[in-house]
Amino acid sequence: MRRINGSALIIAALVATVAALAFPVWSYADRSGTGQANIAASTVSTQWGPLTAMDRDLIVKVRLAGLWELPAGQQAMDRAPSEAIKECGDHLVVGHTDLDKRVVSVAAKLGVELPNQPTEQQQGWLRELSDAQGDEYERKFAQLLRNAHGKVFSAIALVRHTTRNELVRQLASDANITVLDHITMLEATGKVDFDALANEAAGNLTESPSGPPPPNGNLPPAAVPVEPADGVTVTSEPSTQPGAPTAINTNRPDPETSPAPSAS
Repeated sequence: MRRINGSALIIAALVATVAALAFPVWSYADRSGTGQANIAASTVSTQWGPLTAMDRDLIVKVRLAGLWELPAGQQAMDRAPSEAIKECGDHLVVGHTDLDKRVVSVAAKLGVELPNQPTEQQQGWLRELSDAQGDEYERKFAQLLRNAHGKVFSAIALVRHTTRNELVRQLASDANITVLDHITMLEATGKVDFDALANEAAGNLTESPSGPPPPNGNLPPAAVPVEPADGVTVTSEPSTQPGAPTAINTNRPDPETSPAPSAS
């Protein structure tokens, strides 16, 4: 009996030791200070799914974009010497009028407070544009707006990828279409300084970029395009046609008449 009891105690001690060692691993996701815990602490439940701080930040960013880019577009329509910049201004006005309706609707449903004025930095950009004339005005317009759109583009992509909230996911999709349209129009003016954009982005890198080695002057073997297997029938078409860089379909149902998303 003593031998059995001693074996039982040893087994129990081993189980307790293994459990103690394993517990930190099992519970790591719930420990304070982890990314998951930080997200959970600022997340609220809604009928459309969890609403994180990152979700709310995107909602505010979309609103702020409209607060300065729409007046910038109106100004371009009035002052720009070239038709290309005037057309950009037209797209900014149309795009942000539509997108602002959507963000106001989403914010009201989710209880997110929206700003009614651009940030100090955005107001500064508007003043820069107001003080510029002629070609300088057009270059400032294209560069400031292309840079702003490029930065928000990555934020939209991240939220679209990670959000669990139906309304935020749809808003991110709508914003993605609008921003891509504006980027495409701005680049088509020929006034965007891509070197400046690349240099600014490079200055913010915290680690060395990775990728394949640089070309050595010899042409690599030609890659074989991917194609569907024989007998596969497809019905969809590419989003845009070659040779039409601004052919981005931005038509969407009005947010007030769209069917309400199903509750999660």
